[in-house]
Amino acid sequence: MGPLSAPPCTQRITWKGLLLTASLLNFWNPPTTAQVMIEAQPPKLSEGKDVLLVVHNLPQNLPGYMWYKGKMKDLYHYIVSYVADSQIIIPGPAYSGRETVYSNASLLIKNVTREDAGSYNLHIIKRGDETTGVTGHFTVTLYLETPKPSISSSNLNPREAMEAVILTCDPETPDASYLWLMNGHSLPVTRRLQLSRGNRTLFIFGATKYIAGPYECEIRNPVSASRSDPVTLNLLHGPDLPRIYPSFTYYRSGENLSLSCSSDSNPPAEYSWTINGKFQQSGQNLSIPQITTKHSGLYACYVRNSATGKEISRSMTVKVSAPSGTGHLPGLNPF
Repeated sequence: MGPLSAPPCTQRITWKGLLLTASLLNFWNPPTTAQVMIEAQPPKLSEGKDVLLVVHNLPQNLPGYMWYKGKMKDLYHYIVSYVADSQIIIPGPAYSGRETVYSNASLLIKNVTREDAGSYNLHIIKRGDETTGVTGHFTVTLYLETPKPSISSSNLNPREAMEAVILTCDPETPDASYLWLMNGHSLPVTRRLQLSRGNRTLFIFGATKYIAGPYECEIRNPVSASRSDPVTLNLLHGPDLPRIYPSFTYYRSGENLSLSCSSDSNPPAEYSWTINGKFQQSGQNLSIPQITTKHSGLYACYVRNSATGKEISRSMTVKVSAPSGTGHLPGLNPF
């Protein structure tokens, strides 16, 4: 029977599945023969997959060979043997029913499980030398498939440039490395962003709108990688210096005055108005119908963010002319 490839896997892989990666181990015949090697096809697989242990450079005209589970070659660990002259396959106590041996000494293991991890020994029997033969072993190494991580935060609502934030990539996974991304790219080089040893924890010192995220973390091991959902900091900031619209400041008596104040702030700012230092009303908009000359004066918009504790204002001078006035004059910039 010639070399065969493993049949396709029909089982679904779950995040709890164990990933198996096969390491190669060389073993030698006497100097007159080529080096014998075993390799896994495919070299990386998860629980429920099939693996074919392919033997390369097998000596010719062998009477047979035996496969053992583990490093001991005794009856208890004996899986299966192949007798070349009669083409007989003899299963042993360690045979599970999922192993198939071929004439070229390759061993197929179907539906790999946790119990299949470990060492495999191939014992080659040589004609005229039945006592020693040629022996080597193959090891299957277990890896946990990386779970989808999540990001936990010490504070998802930091005050801008005032509070530190600690982001942690969960869960802690053995034999894994951690990678952080911001806005879909590698972290920028800045003193405000620092990683812990092992990179599982990200320290943000004084978050600003430029480094508010979104952040993602990725867990990697030699055979798999999983990335978290993005997390964006809800940055508490502001209020910025408000703007008053419209900006023109001259009115005629009898007109309606309507002013609006706006400021960038998170959470939204609280607004209030004063005229000549006296409280007028709360709210973002100020409306006075049919103004008179008595409404001339200094109008100020105050904005306050209760979360950040910051307050700031902007003022403008409004002049109302008598009915005999000449109308609107060019607007003045607020101060």
